[in-house]
Amino acid sequence: MKHITPGVQKKAAKIKLILFDVDGVLTDGGIIIDDRGVEAKRFDVRDGQGISALIHFGIKIGFITGRYSNIVRRRAKELGVTMVYQNVQDKVQIYDRIKRKTGLEDEEIAYVGDDILDLPVLRKAGLAITVRDGWPGLKSRVDYMTRSGGGRGAVREVSELVLKAQGKGTAL
Repeated sequence: MKHITPGVQKKAAKIKLILFDVDGVLTDGGIIIDDRGVEAKRFDVRDGQGISALIHFGIKIGFITGRYSNIVRRRAKELGVTMVYQNVQDKVQIYDRIKRKTGLEDEEIAYVGDDILDLPVLRKAGLAITVRDGWPGLKSRVDYMTRSGGGRGAVREVSELVLKAQGKGTAL
């Protein structure tokens, strides 16, 4: 993992909840639809291990996505993620609902997104993160950009960053 600035480390040390966009963050953004109309997505196993480690150490996890997919619901269940919001038109509205429900403040929430629709939530979250291969317009507007691409280790990288900042760096 590259050098993390002291400002990012300080923000990461306060995180109690990480919210992830799905397509382009948990996946590489590709959607495979076979000739029967069955949709498939590729998830990185190491990203899943990172999410499991975060949950183990008490960090809450949520998924917010503009699409609906049974695959996302299934992957969340496998990982023990219970906060799953799909087919979301207004991510800020869901973010605010999650804040009320959890009683957390912005500074205790990280958001990882990859595209322009994520920008309003990234502006609110205490730690704003984008993936290396996300929309270029986000890069100057976030606290941290992963070295890895979406669906290719970016979530694991975020997991390691947060756990290390909280003194749990040997967890993975």
